[in-house]
Amino acid sequence: MSPEGKRLLNIIVLGFGFMFMFTAFQTCGNIEVGTICINFAALRYCSMAIIYGVFSASNLIAPSVVAIIGPQLSMFLSGLLYSGYIAVFIYPYTWSFYTVSVLVGIGAAVLWTAQGNVLAINSTDNTIGRNSGIFWALLQFSLFFGNLYIYFAWHGHVHITDKDRQTVFISLTVISLVGCFLFFLIRKPDPESSPSDPFETPPQCESTESISTATSPCAGLCSQALDAFVKACKMFVTKEMLLLSVSIGYTGLELTFYSGVYGTCIGAMTRFGKDAKSLIGLSGIFIGLGEILGGGVFGMLNKNDRFGRNVVVLLGLITHFVAFYLIFLNIASNAPLAPEGGTDLQAYISPSVEVALLCSFLLGLGDSCFNTQLLSIIGFMFRDNSAPAFAVFKFIQSIMAALAFFYSNYLMLHWQLLILILAGFLGSVTFFVVEWQVESSRRDSDYDSI
Repeated sequence: MSPEGKRLLNIIVLGFGFMFMFTAFQTCGNIEVGTICINFAALRYCSMAIIYGVFSASNLIAPSVVAIIGPQLSMFLSGLLYSGYIAVFIYPYTWSFYTVSVLVGIGAAVLWTAQGNVLAINSTDNTIGRNSGIFWALLQFSLFFGNLYIYFAWHGHVHITDKDRQTVFISLTVISLVGCFLFFLIRKPDPESSPSDPFETPPQCESTESISTATSPCAGLCSQALDAFVKACKMFVTKEMLLLSVSIGYTGLELTFYSGVYGTCIGAMTRFGKDAKSLIGLSGIFIGLGEILGGGVFGMLNKNDRFGRNVVVLLGLITHFVAFYLIFLNIASNAPLAPEGGTDLQAYISPSVEVALLCSFLLGLGDSCFNTQLLSIIGFMFRDNSAPAFAVFKFIQSIMAALAFFYSNYLMLHWQLLILILAGFLGSVTFFVVEWQVESSRRDSDYDSI
């Protein structure tokens, strides 16, 4: 197999591994609020708030972990923590629920830092856009398959029984474990395409001083870990990353909205009928379809110079604004805070399942626009230091996601939508500024964007 073919195969395997893992985890996130409200009424949204809070803090050490044990083993061990989180819902207890929420937050930081590293070292300046699109499309198939199962399994169920819950979460745990083991199929890229060999345990530092003083392997690894941490801190305060942080922060806010809040709102609308609970799974399917379409289309259009990153982000912004407006008209403002029995209130139009599902699709499509372009521009700008760069990316995103899960407990729907509109507008403007700077600095390079 050619070196380029091997790198492309690595991206596809990476995508399938994440697809299996997040088929389980995303589905768990979509139905978690419903099952927890039944068993732990006081813990609504708390799980995701804990996960993303720990996630943000753990990104400070994630580059060091990846530098020491390599991205492949990092992804596998992190995946095991994700599987443990899902398994807790088979027999949920409050203490285990809080414990695994903390652990999966740590695992998430290491997982996504390693993912960004694998994506960058298996891409060139000409293929980073294409590979970002391929990975994103495969990842978002997770929303389709898991929620399709939930829709048919829970169709017509007003109350989710313990047996229903146990069957679902046992299946999801097994699926997540399959994704973990797929990471071992990723092969290291050829040396000429990657100056460092991240798939082997990093060697000891071999400076003149260390050789002459016979520095221990432990000291070499500690030095490498400290170097990765310092790089991440310095990268965070660069002008480009500070500008991109607004765009990244917006993806964290809307991640919380489409993955947790919006599904809860649909499930709380009693005017949708007795199948409102099963509509949560159907909404997840339509979000996944939007994500898959966005990742696939922008990947295929990678070589079209007219279809630059700014155009895609602008498309994402317009798509989200349309979705927010329709949600404002269709969903009652108290839906995010409604009790388990739901809400009988009506918004500005007669509640429509079709409009609600259209909004789900638009939320997914817009999210893919922002995330594929952020993956592409960060992978291009920081290719030589991809692990620290993607750690900073996830650090910012997870902080904002945790913040959004926190305020979702208190704010009515219209205030949450207003926050998203303002953040989306500012995030798009700052992304345009960075992209224009990148374009002006690479006039003579063979730069490819999706």
